[in-house]
Amino acid sequence: MHRPSSDNATAALAATVAATAAPAAVRERQRTRQTYPNFKVVVLDDDVNTFQHVVDCLVRFIPGMGPERAWDLAHRIDGEGSAVVWCGPQEQAELHHQQLAAEGLTMAPLEPA
Repeated sequence: MHRPSSDNATAALAATVAATAAPAAVRERQRTRQTYPNFKVVVLDDDVNTFQHVVDCLVRFIPGMGPERAWDLAHRIDGEGSAVVWCGPQEQAELHHQQLAAEGLTMAPLEPA
């Protein structure tokens, strides 16, 4: 009968332990992975900005915003006092918030979605 050497047995044991530990480590990593929170960009109603100015700003700075949707949002801002004009990752939300505020729109503070 042939006996494996101690080095071969140790290597086999190490390979078995690594093979069983790896899936657990991957599962742990997947379990702890969290998505980044989204943030809402909210424009507030005011007595300064015209509908046209609000629409122009939304179309210029909000990705994928068309004039028809911008007009709908402008009416919602006027009628309800505010409207969420964009929602997404925090860094992009901060950029859109800053761009709209720089054009004179009255903005609510960023808030998690």
